[in-house]
Amino acid sequence: MKDAPLTKDRAKAKLNGCLEDGTVTYSQHFRDELANDDLTTGDILTVCKSGVIVMAPEKDIKTGQWKYRIEGITVDGRKIAVVFTFRADMAAFITVFERTS
Repeated sequence: MKDAPLTKDRAKAKLNGCLEDGTVTYSQHFRDELANDDLTTGDILTVCKSGVIVMAPEKDIKTGQWKYRIEGITVDGRKIAVVFTFRADMAAFITVFERTS
């Protein structure tokens, strides 16, 4: 099925491939939340490499694209979640937020 989401493992592998290749884009909302939560791109890289996609992907009702959420811990011990999608062969970061539980 063409419109089926990637498996969690495949989505994480593709995400990390995009990070290694530099084929990523950040939405303005993502950049704003990064600053609001006093996070860095280094924090995002740490979580994307060591974190886990724990939830099933969700289809964005506006774009029709599958959204994935990876969760992990930054170097300084903060729990964060990063929401991303894929546009062609590029990872597009949508939002980031700190987890309180």
